Amino acid sequence: MSALAEKTQAMNYLPTMATIQNVQPMTAQEKVFRCELEDFELLGHGPGQFVEVSIFGIGEAPISISSSPTKKDGFELCVRNAGSVTGALHKLEAGATIGVRGPFGKGFPVDELKGKDILFIAGGLGLAPLRSMIGYVMDERDQFGKVTLLSGSKSPSEILFKDELQSWEARDDVDVQVTVDKADDTWKGQVGVITTLFKGLDIDPNTTYALVVGPPIMYKFVLMELDGKEIPHEQVFMSLERRMKCGLGFCGHCQINDLYVCQDGPVFRYSEVASKREAI
Repeated sequence: MSALAEKTQAMNYLPTMATIQNVQPMTAQEKVFRCELEDFELLGHGPGQFVEVSIFGIGEAPISISSSPTKKDGFELCVRNAGSVTGALHKLEAGATIGVRGPFGKGFPVDELKGKDILFIAGGLGLAPLRSMIGYVMDERDQFGKVTLLSGSKSPSEILFKDELQSWEARDDVDVQVTVDKADDTWKGQVGVITTLFKGLDIDPNTTYALVVGPPIMYKFVLMELDGKEIPHEQVFMSLERRMKCGLGFCGHCQINDLYVCQDGPVFRYSEVASKREAI
């Protein structure tokens, strides 16, 4: 077994120590943690993969990797305070140590997407895992065709990565559209659920690949819109991160019929799961 294979196998079963380099609050519920492995090596992830994060004495939880593998200064995790592990993580500051297993799962098919038009569709916290692929496309922009990003949030205060959304919107080689379900006095942008952004969307179904990440309730309606745009199911990819536990396909928590989300996903081609009632 090669040294790389041994290291990968070890990181699958035993946590590797990582140091939190920076903590950036995003919203009242989310923070972004920039981390670095103790040996200063790269995590070696692909866009769309996740890691198991350990808070010793508390437990571990699966967290999506929010940064692109093109970034070489560690990796980033956007974490919502939603349980004992994530709550404990939110209390940590720069300099603290956490455990990391992984990366796990099947991410977005980067090589297949090169040369294609990309339609990103992010709902709420879904922008966090999708950001890893968005960052990759932005850094390797000449390898992709037309790029469109649709992002929806419940309210202006819940929008993630506001500065980055503004910087992407300022580019002349990306079409960025952001909407909120309910506006406040500070919001000057579009109002409505994310499917309202499909009105007037000019895309070529023959060359467009849709990458969708968001809350479960969003998928049904977004997929209907994509059908209306005649995008083939083989060209739609979605992340089904839910109920994942061990990351290795042993515990069965994330099983959907004959699929294990942590191993066969979390990114699936729509045509793979369209007939599986539990998937969507």
